[in-house]
Amino acid sequence: MPKITRNTFDKVMIPCYKPFNCLIVKGKGSYLFDSCGNKYVDFTGGIAVNSLGHCNKGVQNVIKKQSKKLIHASNIFTNISTLTLAVKLTGHTDFSKVFFVNSGAEANEAALKLARRVAFNLYGETKDEIISFGHSFHGRTLFSVSVGGQDKYSDGFGPKPGAITHLPFNDIETFKKHISDKTCAVILEPIQGEGGIIEANPEFLKTVRELCTSHNALLIFDEVQTGVGRCGSFYAYQDMNVVPDILTSAKGLASGIPIGAVLTSDKIAKHFTPGTHGSTFGGNPLACAVGSYVVDTISKESFLNNVKEKGITLKQSLEKLKHKYGVFKEIRGKGLLLGAELNENLKDKAGEIQQICAKYGLFILTAGHGVLRFAPALNIKNKTIEEGIKLLDKALAEFTQD
Repeated sequence: MPKITRNTFDKVMIPCYKPFNCLIVKGKGSYLFDSCGNKYVDFTGGIAVNSLGHCNKGVQNVIKKQSKKLIHASNIFTNISTLTLAVKLTGHTDFSKVFFVNSGAEANEAALKLARRVAFNLYGETKDEIISFGHSFHGRTLFSVSVGGQDKYSDGFGPKPGAITHLPFNDIETFKKHISDKTCAVILEPIQGEGGIIEANPEFLKTVRELCTSHNALLIFDEVQTGVGRCGSFYAYQDMNVVPDILTSAKGLASGIPIGAVLTSDKIAKHFTPGTHGSTFGGNPLACAVGSYVVDTISKESFLNNVKEKGITLKQSLEKLKHKYGVFKEIRGKGLLLGAELNENLKDKAGEIQQICAKYGLFILTAGHGVLRFAPALNIKNKTIEEGIKLLDKALAEFTQD
């Protein structure tokens, strides 16, 4: 067996990714460590996945305990772990039915299929249009990536699924003119993540909800990135006075263990009859056991209030750097999903800044066109936020000297 190094990636992995020039070997809390012994402050949270940080002790204990009982059983049975998480999710939301999958893309795929099936059953095959929005991102399956509003991710893979329309985000008048009785579903992110941390306008959401109802179209909220405490409420919709018909969740739901979920009502769920959809690993007992622990931890009011407070702290720190270096146009987002948009003349420099940050021991994300994205663990300590901001300060100092 040859020694595993960063170069091993280039030899054996399909090159869909371009990882940093280091090999991560360990994580603890909001820190990562590479094979050379270097320590990094992690402001990525596994792309908003490690909601309780790396190798959280509570998560470890649940994995250890559940792995001694039942790891996988398949959906020809049901089990206590899966049902427990379903009960907890319905108890903390406005929904009554849950379908489990393994990722955000699968959750959106299932939600879109469900919406199409509801429309087909109730109104016939001509009611099939799905409306999505520019700069949106809903996954990498052919269906979900085609629904997403970024052609760079969907072009070049042959014919795309039909009856999908992309409209400008937050444009009320255009939406009013387009939605019709042929529309079966509208899907949107309360805050566009990959698109650049763009918040949905409250009046836009209200209008979308009203028109979906009047045209018998289902409203789907993609909360893969905004959900499970990320924005300071358990799900972002709960702070927006709009309730969708279907909600999708994933990423932080099991703090690093792959899981996804579709939440909806009894009225809508009944259209997914036995055999219409499925998932071999969906509802995996191990993932659901961890998910239950995560839900119990994050749903507490005190925990969510801390997320809001830490989000304010991080946002204020980014605002200070904005004024100090003059490289940011705007700081936006909610809770611990924040974006720093670069000035127009620096839009193509986000990746360069990301690399300089890594050199100083800070991992950050990028999003959209020219946006630095921050999605650290929800239980990150204030001193770690301060440490990360100091490293970002150093990185921006170097960047502005060039």
